[in-house]
Order: sequence, then structure tokens, then C-alpha cells
Amino acid sequence: MIKHRGVLLSVVCFTAIAMSVAALEAESVKPVKEKARKGAKAEEGWVSLFNGKDLTGWKAEGKADWKVVDGMLVGKQGPNNAPGDLFTEKSFKDFELTCTYKCTWPCNSGVWFRYKDSKTAYQADILEYKKPVAYSGTLYSPGYPGGGQTFMVINLDKEIEKRDGWNTIRVVANGDHIQILVNGKKTADVHDKHVDEGKIGFQVHPGAEFGPMSITVKEIKIKPL
Repeated sequence: MIKHRGVLLSVVCFTAIAMSVAALEAESVKPVKEKARKGAKAEEGWVSLFNGKDLTGWKAEGKADWKVVDGMLVGKQGPNNAPGDLFTEKSFKDFELTCTYKCTWPCNSGVWFRYKDSKTAYQADILEYKKPVAYSGTLYSPGYPGGGQTFMVINLDKEIEKRDGWNTIRVVANGDHIQILVNGKKTADVHDKHVDEGKIGFQVHPGAEFGPMSITVKEIKIKPL
């Protein structure tokens, strides 16, 4: 009888230890699951505009060369320094957009948004301009109804952009409120309502001085507001 009690006691002890280990393992998994849930929640509402495979959902205008290379979107001038643009097929109104890019300099490019036509649009510039001096993050609008003005807000800080590395440009367009940020630093914050909706796009500028340029996009995603 004593032997049976000893066996029973051993079984009870083993079961208790196993349950304790299982409880500890479950507790250790909780933070991982919680982190995954938070990560998924942070991505809620974001839509990728580029699939990393081809130009599905995009349409080229002009003669610039647009290709997908190693899962990234690359834009260059076409024959004889020909310019061009690449636009989404869909239009967007109020949104937050982020784009991860890098350039081969000298570069004159940008992210079009609320693009209706060549005279009715906004652009978050990616450039180094001389007259007037302006750098990436400048807000441009061709045909802006302000006495011929095209640069609505000029960024004068060239140090915020990594010339030889990846950069992130963020655009928030909510009603008449427009904001641009480059690598987390705000470069434009205005209220304007002459364009309320349009396409997203990229530009390759003409001119032999920009012959070596390229714009490479690793990721572009949008979140409707």
C-alpha cells in the first residue's frame, strides 16, 4: 500500500510540474501574439499600390522608361532624354501615402497626387532645384491659381534626404489640408482646395542634364481617410 501511495505521489508531482511548464510557455507566447496583433492593427487600412511584379494598376504617359527590376519600380528618361509620367488607374481624394525611394543624381522627379491633368495637380518634389533653390519635399502645383506660382511651399533643407540611400516621403491630403514629410521631417503644411481628387503618380523630367537620373521605388502604399 505504501508503494502505491509513492507511485501516486510521483504521478501527482509530475503532473503538477508539467502543468507549470505549460503555463509558463503559454505566458511566454502571449507577448509574441500581442505584438503580432498590434502589428496587424497598425497595417489596417493600408493598401499597396505596387505589387513588386509588374505595372498592374498603373498607366504610363509620355516616353519615359518604366520597368520592374528586382521587385522594385524604376523610372528613367526615354530616347533622346524623353520625359514621362506613370499614374495609377484609380483616383484618390483624402488619404495618407508613404513612398520609399532612392535616386540616381542629378534627379528631377516627384510623387504626383490628386493629379487630374498637366495643369491641375499637386506634386511632392524629389529634386535639387537652383532657381529658386528648392529641395525634395517641396510642394509643387503646375497651373497653381496664385499669379503663376508653381512652388507652393519650398523646402530649403537638403540635409534631410539621403542622397545615396533610401528615403521615405509621406503625403497627407485631408480635405484642404496638405502635408509633406521627408524622412519624418515636415517640409510642407498648407491649406488649399483647388484640387480635391486625382491620381497618384511619378514623374521623370526631360533634359540632357538629367540624363543619368533614375527614380527607384521600393514601396508605395496608401490609406484612405
